[in-house]
Parts: sequence; structure tokens; C-alpha cells
Amino acid sequence: MINAKTDHQQAKLQNRDFILRTIFDHAPLSRADIARRTHLTRTTVSAQVAALLAEGLVEEVGFGPSSGGKAPILLQVANDARYLISLNLAYDRFTGAIINLAGEIKTSIQRPVKGQQGSEAQELVCDILEHLLQQAWQPIVGIGISTPGLVNTREGRIIQAVNLGWKEFPLARNLAERYGLPVVLLNDSQAAAIGEFRYGGWQVDNLLVVNVRHGIGAGLLIQGKLFQGDNNAAGEIGHLVVEPQGRLCRCGRRGCLETVASASAIRILVQTLAPRFPTTLPIKPPEALTPQTLGTAFAAGDPLAEKVMGDAAFHLGRTLAHLTAMLDTNTILLTGDAPYFGPAWLSRIQQTMRDAMLISVAPQISLYPGRLPFARACLLGAAAYMLLDNYRLLYLHSS
Repeated sequence: MINAKTDHQQAKLQNRDFILRTIFDHAPLSRADIARRTHLTRTTVSAQVAALLAEGLVEEVGFGPSSGGKAPILLQVANDARYLISLNLAYDRFTGAIINLAGEIKTSIQRPVKGQQGSEAQELVCDILEHLLQQAWQPIVGIGISTPGLVNTREGRIIQAVNLGWKEFPLARNLAERYGLPVVLLNDSQAAAIGEFRYGGWQVDNLLVVNVRHGIGAGLLIQGKLFQGDNNAAGEIGHLVVEPQGRLCRCGRRGCLETVASASAIRILVQTLAPRFPTTLPIKPPEALTPQTLGTAFAAGDPLAEKVMGDAAFHLGRTLAHLTAMLDTNTILLTGDAPYFGPAWLSRIQQTMRDAMLISVAPQISLYPGRLPFARACLLGAAAYMLLDNYRLLYLHSS
């Protein structure tokens, strides 16, 4: 039997979420503006705005133009009413930040990773959290975490993160129990996709974001919601086999996409093939092989850069063509190290992708570099994920 009281309460919260999201997206707005945009009654809007004002989540910010009667009062989100902690667990360093409702980073802290694994790596996370929880920005209502590796977001479990020695590791549950706050866990490609979607200014409903760094992964938003698939593995494109007799991958198979097209693979292949090619690239010391120097050499027609990066562009472009044929997403972003390889390489990927697609569809597909630095996108995305579907954790006082 349906509980009518519970049903009514759910409807109220859904209306409140809808109104708050509308203010987030279109402020400043009057109550009448909100009613027009949401198609809710003015009575419902007034009641829910009153609740949001009581929560301190919205604030009145002056008057709008009058249409002949009393000038309407304008509303906007109170950006510093609540805070979220976000963590980005990168390969070489862990970064934590406190972020407000406008996506502004109020403070941040970094800790180098010096081989810590397992419980030691978790303690490094806790060291960052305890530092941030002592800061003046309060109340903190949740913790979002971005990490490399394969993640089960629904269960808050890291299925595998090789560099941190985590396998079937319930990081979110451990931290939630320790700190008494909601904790969500995403892989870094998914977090970066949400960060770009929410704060990159793309103005699209569907977005595919491909992260090219140590490996290759993707994050996909469909109608503004993160798509993770039945096994939480949507976007694990780095382990699609593109060269069956190719190099051994860390996953145990040969010729995965990341063995030919990740930033790490490109550097390794350039060093390996250098004796066979005349080149202008500074091969030694190895740290001289930055994405920028590689991209400059590729744009200038350097034979070694053309061989390695041309092959990478071919395989990445073909993979993206297959993805877009399935998903029909018009906007694709490359993030991680990819933007630093330069526009010539991105243009080659896009041309390869279009060459492999239906002629009628190809012109609609656009490939862009991400607009946010990767680490920042991860931080903002991990925090924003907690508010993508609803705003319930923001409501501290009213039910």
C-alpha cells in the first residue's frame, strides 16, 4: 500500500530540487520567473522558495524590472551556504580541496605519493581530509573522490587501482564510517567528464570526454547524467584491442589502445623507435619528451613524431568513430595530456574519426580539447557528482 504522506513528501522534495536547480542554472530569477520556467504553481514556488531561504541555500539579491506593478524580488543561490570536499588521487600526488556551490575552490592541499599502497595510501587520504575538515569553511556536507582505476561507484569500492595496491577496496565506506559524511567515488575519467559538463560551459545534453594520460579512459554523460553501464565499466576504452599482435598491456593482453595511444605509450615508443628515424626530438633526458615538444615535432613533420603520433591518432580516431556510431554524441572532448599535444594532433584524430564514419553523420561530430585543466576538472567533477541527480544532502534543517 502506498503511503500517501510519504508520497506527498517525495513530491515536495522533488519540487524543491527542481526549483533549486532552476535557480542554479538561470539566476537571478524572481518567483514568477521560476513558476514560468518550471510550470509549477506560484503557491508551490513560494512555499519551496521560503524553505530554501530558511535553509540559507538561496538569497534575495535586489529587484528586477517592474512590468507595471511592484518590482519582483530576485533570487540566486547562496554560493557559500554549503561546502563539499573533493579529492583527486593522481598517480604521483593526492590533492584535496574545499569547494563551494559555485564550484569555487576555497582552499586546497597536496601530498606527494611516495610509494604508499593499501592502508598506507588510505592514511594519506585521511591526512588530507583531517586537514580540510579543520578549516573555517563550514558546513561540509559530503566528500567526492576521483581515482585512477576501475571503480564500483554504487558500492563505493575500488575494484582495482594498481598503482595504489587497492583491489576490491571499500574506500568510500571506510571514509564514511570514519568521518560521518556521505562519500562518493568515481574514476578520474568520469570525474573529469562531470567537471567539464558542469563547469566547462559546453551547453550540451550529451558529452563524451576521453582522458589520455597514463592510460586511456572515457566518461559519458547522457541527458546530463553519468552513464556507467551494467558493470560500472562504461568508458574503459583503453583496453580495447586494436593491434592483436602488439605490445603487452598491463591488463595481460596484447595491443590494447593504451599501448599505442596513451601519453605514456607515445613517449615509450618514441624512445624505442628513435634509433631507426632521423629526428629533431630531444630524446634525452627522457623528461624532455613532454606532450608539448612531441606536439611541436608532429606539427613540423618530424618523421619519428609522425610515425608514433600518427599511429596513435589513427587508432584513437577509429575507436572514437566506433563509439560515436553507437552513441550518436556530437561533442567529444580530449582531456588529460591530450590537449598539450597540440591542435595538429587533435585535427588528425578528428579527420581519422570522420573518415571512418557515415558521410552524412561525420560533419556533425566535433572534437575539442577540454576547457579545464585535468586535475581541476577531476576535483570539480567529483564534488559536482553528489549534486547531479538531487540536492538532498544540502537540506540540513527541513524535511
